[in-house]
Amino acid sequence: MSDSLLKIAVCYDFDGTLAPGNMQEYDFMKKLGLAPKDFWQRARDLARQKDMDDVLAYMYLMIKESKMRDIPFTRTDFQNYGRNVRLFDGVETWFDRINAYGRQKGFDVEHYIISSGLLEMIEGTSIASAFRRIYASSFMYDANGAAEWPAMALNYTTKTQFLFRINKGCLDINDNAGINAFQPAEARPLPFRRMIYVGDGATDIPCMRLVQASGGYSAAVYRPDDPVSRQTAQALIRDHRVNVTAPADYREGAVMDRFLKTVIDKLAAEAFLLNLQK
Repeated sequence: MSDSLLKIAVCYDFDGTLAPGNMQEYDFMKKLGLAPKDFWQRARDLARQKDMDDVLAYMYLMIKESKMRDIPFTRTDFQNYGRNVRLFDGVETWFDRINAYGRQKGFDVEHYIISSGLLEMIEGTSIASAFRRIYASSFMYDANGAAEWPAMALNYTTKTQFLFRINKGCLDINDNAGINAFQPAEARPLPFRRMIYVGDGATDIPCMRLVQASGGYSAAVYRPDDPVSRQTAQALIRDHRVNVTAPADYREGAVMDRFLKTVIDKLAAEAFLLNLQK
């Protein structure tokens, strides 16, 4: 991509945003014979009883259950499970369409995942190559390749650090010096005003508010067939957490497609006016 093009970042949650349900409920729980509702309740109970982070609790429980059944899981296993994750309508063609539209308007559109779900499973999906970076929870593996401990856990507040990494161009999660170094706002490679965050629920609120309050744009998607999902999205726009709510439909001409293209049009107009002043 030409360095002359301005960058736009579109950042997504994954579960409930690009894919329905929770990715752990696909082949992982099926193979272990776990009932999703029971598993998630036990994870919540564990978090409360042990004063644990919710994400660490579910990751710990995944490891514990696999060891109890003597069914180890490797990175390759999780990636294979990711291949079966169902995506919302239009997602598979979304990235190429948005990228092409951005180029027409003079922008290089970059896509990022910021998710509490599993990195390894997202890596196995058909859309993994569309993202500049995938920031998600992940496991550490033992000498035999089996998951043995959480390596990274993203919860609703820790997600925001990755927005700053994108903003400052410090994409390596181990680049602590770079992310903490002073960098004037005008010198940052991807300002928040050219950032869009797309999520579906309460765990996305800090990211939605950070992007929106910093001059960018946030969207809440919902499943049209799920009244609770729709109510959650409506509450987010009522409380001024997002700029728009839309069905989780990414096909051409759908609300999300029109919203992203309208944001790109607005950014293009702002860039044109700024150039006139030079």
